Amino acid sequence: MNAHIPVLPADLSQLSSAELTRLERDIARKYSGKVPWETVAWGLLIPPIWLANWALALTGTIPLWAGFVISTLALMFTYAPNHDAQHDIIGRQGTRWRWLNEFLGHWTSWMLVLPFNTLRVTHLDHHRHTNDEELDSDITTHAETAWGAVWASILQRQPSAKRAQDYRASLERAGREDLIKLTALYKLGFFIGLFALAWNGLAIEAFLLWWLPYQLAMTYIIFFLSWAPHSPGMAQGKYRDTKSWKSKLGDPLSMWMGYHVVHHLHPYIPLLKTKPAYWDMRPILEARGVKLGM
Repeated sequence: MNAHIPVLPADLSQLSSAELTRLERDIARKYSGKVPWETVAWGLLIPPIWLANWALALTGTIPLWAGFVISTLALMFTYAPNHDAQHDIIGRQGTRWRWLNEFLGHWTSWMLVLPFNTLRVTHLDHHRHTNDEELDSDITTHAETAWGAVWASILQRQPSAKRAQDYRASLERAGREDLIKLTALYKLGFFIGLFALAWNGLAIEAFLLWWLPYQLAMTYIIFFLSWAPHSPGMAQGKYRDTKSWKSKLGDPLSMWMGYHVVHHLHPYIPLLKTKPAYWDMRPILEARGVKLGM
């Protein structure tokens, strides 16, 4: 891995596209190629924290309202480490840490009520066809306003919604019809779990510790990880399909999505490295005409 940032000339407008690409890739190499242990620890800890929260809330060790807050936060922060695993950032095929990459993906995906490979296939399809009205599996998250995005995220989680159809089409294009059935089983398991808790007198607990936190977390994930980097009015094209933007909530609470442009250009860079990579690449991105919000 290249440990040095290339020195950028003062006037990048004089460089050819090939020269800009070389400089950009040199910077990307600096921030990739190592296991992102912070993200691994993050992903490994989320499920036991969520389960321990249930034990604490059900035994009265913490009040139910506190359990609701903890459960919501845990589910909100589940997707990001799973996302690194989807891109094989922790360990590519044939490498020493491949098993850890796959384990972390499955270890966190059940909390999202989706199989890891369903998340991987559909998300990689989003990268291949970003902002394509027909082929982008996340196109339904687009909206003209933030509140429109929130409302769309709620409506599109219905079983008959276009988002479910787009996910199914993505899996079919990949020849993974087996994942359609597995995805349905995950959803069925979620509802069976809720029903079993309610049947045993824990309906309020099921609602406040699982159902409502899950709905809030999914709205949050769709808003920050899909709508904000790609809406409104984003076009297709390598340097036009996403943007940089500054979140009022700060980087951690917006999952570092303000630097999502780096992820789409170099998806092998770990999430937590996209911020420094962005600032190093910023002059190049500006020369490329990328929409920069900070």
